[in-house]
Amino acid sequence: QVQIVESGGGLVQPGGSLTLSCTASGSIFSIFSMGWYRQALGKERELAASIANDGTTHYSDSVQGRFTISRENTKLTVYLQMGNLKPEDTAIYYCYGDLRASEYDPGTHYWGQGTQVTVSS
Repeated sequence: QVQIVESGGGLVQPGGSLTLSCTASGSIFSIFSMGWYRQALGKERELAASIANDGTTHYSDSVQGRFTISRENTKLTVYLQMGNLKPEDTAIYYCYGDLRASEYDPGTHYWGQGTQVTVSS
């Protein structure tokens, strides 16, 4: 059983910073990528940032230059450092992991439960 657990959301003022954490645990054979989607009220879920197994990172245009994704050497924990936050960054942030639970698993997309980030004065 694989679990994806996020932490670190909260309320922050515009221009402030916040760091989200996400840890994958359980039966994990290998990881293709991990990252963060976000969904604002009334909008579709969008990919904010991701990091592939080889360390390649990807950012959406809306967060490029303000957010940084990183991970621990184990590759099971990823961080999203968010800077110069704007009200439009307000959303539920969902961590995901694309990984294999066993050698027989071709790959499965797992979601965390989500963490609320609110940017407001």
